[in-house]
Amino acid sequence: MFHERLPETFQALPSAAARRRNVWSALLPRRGQAAARIALSMALAVTDVAAIVSITMLMEFAYHLAWEDGSAWASGVRGLRLSALLSLVIVATNALRAEYDLDSAMTQKTNLQRTISLWFVAWAVVLVVSFMTKTTNDYSRIVSIGIFCLGLPALVVTRSAMIRLVRRSLTAGSASASRVHLVGYEEDIARFYAGNEAESLGLRIVGTSYLRRVDPGADTATRHDQLQEDLDLAVSVVRFLRPDDVFVLVPWTDSAEVERCIDAFLRVPSALHLRPGAVLDRFPDLQVTRVGGVSGINIGRRPLNLGEVMLKRVFDVTVATIALVSLAPLLAVIAVAIKLDSPGPVFFRQKRYGFNQQPFGVFKFRSMRADPTASFRQATRNDSRITRVGALLRRTNLDELPQILNVLRGEMSLVGPRPHALAHDRSFERRIALYARRHNVRPGITGWAQVNGYRGETQTDLAMERRVACDLHYIDNWSVWFDIQIMIQTVVSRRAYQNAC
Repeated sequence: MFHERLPETFQALPSAAARRRNVWSALLPRRGQAAARIALSMALAVTDVAAIVSITMLMEFAYHLAWEDGSAWASGVRGLRLSALLSLVIVATNALRAEYDLDSAMTQKTNLQRTISLWFVAWAVVLVVSFMTKTTNDYSRIVSIGIFCLGLPALVVTRSAMIRLVRRSLTAGSASASRVHLVGYEEDIARFYAGNEAESLGLRIVGTSYLRRVDPGADTATRHDQLQEDLDLAVSVVRFLRPDDVFVLVPWTDSAEVERCIDAFLRVPSALHLRPGAVLDRFPDLQVTRVGGVSGINIGRRPLNLGEVMLKRVFDVTVATIALVSLAPLLAVIAVAIKLDSPGPVFFRQKRYGFNQQPFGVFKFRSMRADPTASFRQATRNDSRITRVGALLRRTNLDELPQILNVLRGEMSLVGPRPHALAHDRSFERRIALYARRHNVRPGITGWAQVNGYRGETQTDLAMERRVACDLHYIDNWSVWFDIQIMIQTVVSRRAYQNAC
């Protein structure tokens, strides 16, 4: 049978084995990168295990050397058995929650509240398993309490240190960095470069495809053809570069163009992302949620849900009651000192905005000379109106103690954004973005801004912006443990007493 000579283009085709290698190379273009990312993720998990095992074995052997007469081997076996169960619960749960994912490590801080909750859950599992296996008597109470108390700090410290190391290793030039291709109009891509540094994000931008702006006066067919030409070229480039991720930077307001970009890049083997602009960077915890039958991007939840509100209120009432009874003698001494120092009432009351901007009267020990006819004026450093006793009360924060009564009345919380005078609220609300969001929770006797030194006289908008930033951080990161931390720092931290006037 006669066979014509094959064209040269077909003669140059690779063999079947070479074609298979090319396919696998396309499917796994960066096996070294995948291995590096897996290794770093495993390092985070190993760090958790190492912290738990170290503390457990340390406590077991310390107890063995101090009190126990049995063999060190038995202590070691008990320690390994307990640490293995704790590690299994913690590592498995964190893996399911993607805590060890490198993208999460780059964007999130160590979540103290979730770590504490998981530690309690792990110990609950230990108690249940020990009860079911009748091995509760195998463990010393001293050892168990020691591991429980020391294991959590060790877990938090080692995890934080490891996350910092991972973030340093995830540079744009590292093997584990994600390879990204950008698609969009010139001004949108320029804005992305101006607002982001690939080095700090752990990204490696391997390519950029610019879309041309279509002449508004052009007919529909011309506009369609021009965009299609740009997209076909961009898809070809993406197929050649084989990036891990493609970011479409076209504004969401250009819905038709966004739809066509989606249709074009869903055909390439890369993850596809849409960026609606700077809103994503302002709200890092965005989630797609459904309310009834409506879908939407949730950019912020209620400051506190019902359970958190109840928990915070129980905590406030309990601690405030104990504090009022314990501090009653001190309050009486301060009241007598105020009366002897200058004429006037012991307490000073002033209208402030509370939760949801509802006004209430805040209680304070009077620290200035009484003058009912004087108009409001913010206290300044070395203010001549401040009495001798008042100066001491302000320096030591003792003038705030009567606000325990506001806490018991439900108008304030022990910890929260400090309430400002009504004149300040009205003024700063017009000049500082999100200032009014401070009123989404009850105001507090102390707060995150105060323990960071942002208190006293506010002469500039910048000073108030820093205070508001601390207040909003508190609202977005509230937990009982955060409240306890702030209360302790209010007493022992030197910064909490700065800028008092």
